[in-house]
Amino acid sequence: MATWLFENPFAQDHLTPEGHPEQVARIAAIKAHLDGVDFVGLERHAAPLATEDDLRLCHPQAYIDQLKAALPTQGQVALDGDTFLSPASWQAALSGVGGMIAAIDAVMEGRAKNAFVLTRPPGHHAETATAMGFCLFGSVAIGAKHALERAGAARVAVIDFDVHHGNGTQDLLWDETRALFVSSHQMPLYPGSGARGERGVAGNILNVPLPPNSDGALMQQAYLRDVFPRLAEFAPDLILISAGFDAHQADPLANLNWDETDFAWLTREICAFAETQCAGRVVSALEGGYDLPSLGRSVAAHVTELMEASK
Repeated sequence: MATWLFENPFAQDHLTPEGHPEQVARIAAIKAHLDGVDFVGLERHAAPLATEDDLRLCHPQAYIDQLKAALPTQGQVALDGDTFLSPASWQAALSGVGGMIAAIDAVMEGRAKNAFVLTRPPGHHAETATAMGFCLFGSVAIGAKHALERAGAARVAVIDFDVHHGNGTQDLLWDETRALFVSSHQMPLYPGSGARGERGVAGNILNVPLPPNSDGALMQQAYLRDVFPRLAEFAPDLILISAGFDAHQADPLANLNWDETDFAWLTREICAFAETQCAGRVVSALEGGYDLPSLGRSVAAHVTELMEASK
């Protein structure tokens, strides 16, 4: 089985103001690598549009209607100081969710070993009824609910290694005891959540704060000490990844000092764990990463490890 790549056909039509870090050029920087000869083995698919039924797995209809009503016919409209809508943002966000669902179905049905969803806007800051942090819908959390409710999974683990805490995913999965949410992130940093004491209704949240200016070696120690033992105890049927690459030392929005080898190590370790626990079933979706050169290299390292695991 191969690694499947789901590309969002509307990702480049979600427009943010000039100078905004979550910009169209992020996709081009990644594709400059993934369209190269080293990635010809990827099985490529266009991400379909999610339905409102899919969105309601995590978000109330009133919030969905609110976002639709806010869509501009031209230009951009600000939902807050960071989060913007443009005319095609609805399709881009739906395709991000739809790509996640399609990737989960492919992996759970055994058609793909693992998958990567190349999409924007990101999703892990979107709370139940609040868009924030560049995010509109909680794509990975919706994917977890889809896997549990529709795709036959009994337990789903979500690993978020974006440098910012996945407050939205935490909010959406707080009382979902069939899901384990793990977030490693810089603290203190936006959005201000993610303390170790935030544990969910049944200890189903594991936050692993990392201090500013720490490096990949400290991250590796934390995952080996805290994360993988908790994953083994939870015994998931499927692992979902919120793959943010803004912990890179070159990223302008944070202060961790990882490099491409750290993202490769973490991906390799997650895939090795998945191989022993859940037949290698891993679905990853792009979250953050805002220095374009390091973003492209880091995603390439991540996808390379997914491909190695699918051999």
